[in-house]
Amino acid sequence: MTGDKDNGDGGAKGDLRVMAAAQGGVLLTCQATSRGWDENGLRYRLRKDGWTRIHRGAWAEPGRAVDLGLRLLAVQTARPGVVASHTSAAALHGIELLDAPAVEFTSQDLGRRFLLHGGVLHRIPFGEADVVQFARLRVTTVCRTAVDLLCAASRDMALLAVESALSERPVPGHPQARRPALVHLAEIAAALRAAPGRRGQARASRHLAFADARSGSPAETIARLRMHDAGLYPELQARLTTADGRRLRPDFLFRAEGLAVEIEGYRWHGTRQAHTEDVRRFNALGGCREIRRILRFTAADVFHRPEWMIASVRSALAGLVSGEKRAR
Repeated sequence: MTGDKDNGDGGAKGDLRVMAAAQGGVLLTCQATSRGWDENGLRYRLRKDGWTRIHRGAWAEPGRAVDLGLRLLAVQTARPGVVASHTSAAALHGIELLDAPAVEFTSQDLGRRFLLHGGVLHRIPFGEADVVQFARLRVTTVCRTAVDLLCAASRDMALLAVESALSERPVPGHPQARRPALVHLAEIAAALRAAPGRRGQARASRHLAFADARSGSPAETIARLRMHDAGLYPELQARLTTADGRRLRPDFLFRAEGLAVEIEGYRWHGTRQAHTEDVRRFNALGGCREIRRILRFTAADVFHRPEWMIASVRSALAGLVSGEKRAR
C-alpha cells in the first residue's frame, strides 16, 4: 500500500479507520508508515478525510472531539509505560483545579530519556498500587495524585485540589447531584510519609497540615488562604442555631466580632429552588445570636479582587469592634 493510491475502493482509508477504532479513535503516524504509507501522502489523506491533528505524530479520527482524554490517550498509545498524573489525573477523577489541566504523565523508567510529544513528563517512582484504570487510560490514584500535586504544584493549586478531593462536591452539569469525598486526609498523609526524600516532601507536609475537608468550594479554599495570609483567622463552618432551632454553618465566622463571611462558589444557585433556599438561609443566618453582620463575596471577588475582599473584611471587623466599644 502507498499513501497516494486508494484504488478507488476506500481500502486505504478504511485501514486507517480500523487502526484508529482499535485505539479509541487515535492513529499514530508511525503505525501508518509501518504499513507502507508515505508520510507526505498520509498527511494529505488525513487532512482531506477530516482527521484532526492531536500533536506531532498523532491524529484523531473524523468526528472525534480532541479533549483532554483523547490527548492523554494519544500520548499513552505511543508510550504505554507512562501514567497520566498530576493535573491530568485530577481532572479525570473529578477533582477541581485552579487552572485548566495540563497533559501530564509520570514515567517509572527513570534512567531512560525520551521525548514525550504532546505532554509534560515527570520522572518519579511509583508502584502498581498507585495506578488505576480509567477507561482506556492508566491514571494515578486519587491519593497519589494528591501527593503529586502537594509536592509539585503551588500552595494554592495543591490545597484547592486536595480539599476538593477531601469533600463532597457538585457534579458538573447536574446541579442537584453531589459526588462523595474521594479520599481521606489520613490516607494522603500516610502516602506522603511513605515517600521519604521525595523532592518537595517537606513543603507538601506543611501544606497538607493546612488542608480542611470542610471547605465547600474552590472559592472557599482560596478565600481562607487569602485571609490567612492577611493575618485573619476565622472559624470554618462554625455550627450555629437559629431562634427556631434551625442549624446553620456559615462559611467563615469571626465569633468575637460577630461577623459571618459567605462565599458564593462557581456553581452558585444552579436552580430556582437552590436560589430560594439560599435566600432563606441568608435571612436565617442573620437571626443567629452570634451574628451581628454578614458579608457575601462571589468567586470572582475571591479570585480577581482579593485585596478588596480583605479590605472589606477588615473594615467590617473594625466597625463591629468600634460599635461595641461605643455601646459600652
